[in-house]
Amino acid sequence: MRCLVWFREDLRVNDNAALYHASKAANNGLIAVYIISAQVWRMHDIAACRVDFILRHLQILSDELRALNIPLLIIHADHIKQVPELLLQLMQAHHVDALYFNEQYEIDEMRRDGAVENLLKLHRVKVFSYTDQLMVAPGELLTMAGNYYTVFTPFKKAWLKAMVANKVMLFPAPTKQIQLPIKGDGIPAKIAEFNNSIPIALWPVGEKQAQDRLKKFTQTKIKYYAKQRDFPAIDGTSVLSPYLAAGILSPRQCLKAAMEVNNQCLDKGDEGIICWINELIWREFYKYVLYAFPRVSMHRAFKIATENIHWDNDPTLFAAWCEGRTGYPIIDAAMRQLCQIGWMHNRLRMLTAMFLVKDLLIDWRWGEKFFMQHLIDGDLAANNGGWQWAASTGTDAVPYFRIFNPTAQSKKFDPNGNFIRHYCPELAHLSHQLIHEPFECATKDIFSFAYPAAVVNHAKSRQRFLEVFKQG
Repeated sequence: MRCLVWFREDLRVNDNAALYHASKAANNGLIAVYIISAQVWRMHDIAACRVDFILRHLQILSDELRALNIPLLIIHADHIKQVPELLLQLMQAHHVDALYFNEQYEIDEMRRDGAVENLLKLHRVKVFSYTDQLMVAPGELLTMAGNYYTVFTPFKKAWLKAMVANKVMLFPAPTKQIQLPIKGDGIPAKIAEFNNSIPIALWPVGEKQAQDRLKKFTQTKIKYYAKQRDFPAIDGTSVLSPYLAAGILSPRQCLKAAMEVNNQCLDKGDEGIICWINELIWREFYKYVLYAFPRVSMHRAFKIATENIHWDNDPTLFAAWCEGRTGYPIIDAAMRQLCQIGWMHNRLRMLTAMFLVKDLLIDWRWGEKFFMQHLIDGDLAANNGGWQWAASTGTDAVPYFRIFNPTAQSKKFDPNGNFIRHYCPELAHLSHQLIHEPFECATKDIFSFAYPAAVVNHAKSRQRFLEVFKQG
């Protein structure tokens, strides 16, 4: 049987369920394909830096597959609806008997995969799909009433129980295949409209780079994760999210590496390790929500009642937020970090999101889109889940009356102002106290530097949001 493995957000040779099973079944050759669609990337607001990251990694993946005699073919699709027919044409041209792929859970991708499966079955082509982005398949974790979980803590308990019962197993890389008279396609260096401005040296590609980062984190930093993860000036997080989002690393690989330094324990042991495993579970939870409640893939609030909130959506305030000109240093430093390196510290993602929604009264969907357009680790489930959490519109979201004070958060998590000084150098000369609230300088007649005044008064904005949310 000749098989085709379809790479999507699983760009790795190691621990790839679909690739492993396809290689086992292919006794007459294995071919790989990746579909490039600028239309899909635009539709999903994929960042230019993420497109560049994927293209650079595809070149390495192509080389690794070639060493295994697996040619990587490239299909260019002008529209997502063309994918089924394009795949059929490719399979017919190369006499392929079966298609293998790992499941995706966004609504457009699920509909696409359904259309692919229906068309191929009409032509007597076998289709095999696998759970790979998640460690437990959707539908295997349900409440006692048979429903999907909408609260994290009970989901976590069920997830841990399922994972304890099943040992974490990794799929080995395929062995060298028989050689086919098929040459792999070249990988484009760039795609029109996606002009990356983020230094590529910040984000090296390849499975080895990802594995090295994972190993360094679990062997040197993970035990301090619980104590350091909220401080953006400290290198205390894994920064593995771009590799997870593109599938260069699998969640199984991450969990296994964490367990290896925690005496094989999942739910007890070192505080830092357990805290990081908890973040992996949050990642799983948001993907389950995406699968179980498709409306969150369609620009809808999880809590439907919150769609009646009347947002101000002031374009001037939104531009100030996007460009790091709000007059709140921790917010501005965070937004500048995002625009300069394509990534933002997780504590700051929560803080900037809540500021946009609850201080500026701007629709969370505006911020969700802006993040996706700039994040190298842009992932619909995680990004949407985080934004709806901050906006109090999502599943298991923060209560609407919980509103971060940006100045208090700044003093707590960047006490010496080191993070602010790095991204807001115009404030570097201020004291540890004034750097968090430079608007105080105006009252002391020392405001002689180029930095904007605060665009809103937090106390007044907080009260206004509470009133608007209650009315909505």
